[in-house]
Amino acid sequence: QVQLVESGGGSAQPGESLRLSCAASGFTFSKYAMSWARQAVDKGLEWVSGVNSDGSETYYMDSVKGRFTISRDNAQNTLYLQMNSLKPQDTALYYCVATTGWDTGVLEYPYWGQGTQVTVSS
Repeated sequence: QVQLVESGGGSAQPGESLRLSCAASGFTFSKYAMSWARQAVDKGLEWVSGVNSDGSETYYMDSVKGRFTISRDNAQNTLYLQMNSLKPQDTALYYCVATTGWDTGVLEYPYWGQGTQVTVSS
């Protein structure tokens, strides 16, 4: 029923840009905060970025601040991650994740996409 489908991944050289998209269906997208998480071969799961339900608040892990921008279009049930100045260490499988508890600080992640691969190499 619930679906989160990522797209836009691929290969890029260091310094280049990619934009990831996540199409959501089967739940009330506009009532959920959303996040991007990633999993690299040599790292644990990382919470890359998050945005609250109306798009007015955003958060980023330190290593992507100033390079990545999260946004959402609630009318189209779509989440985005603009990734600029890509680095090899950004190589990972990127997941979009529905998020609850944004206002309380008790975060939970009930719905996950299957991921889209980003590979950054020269």
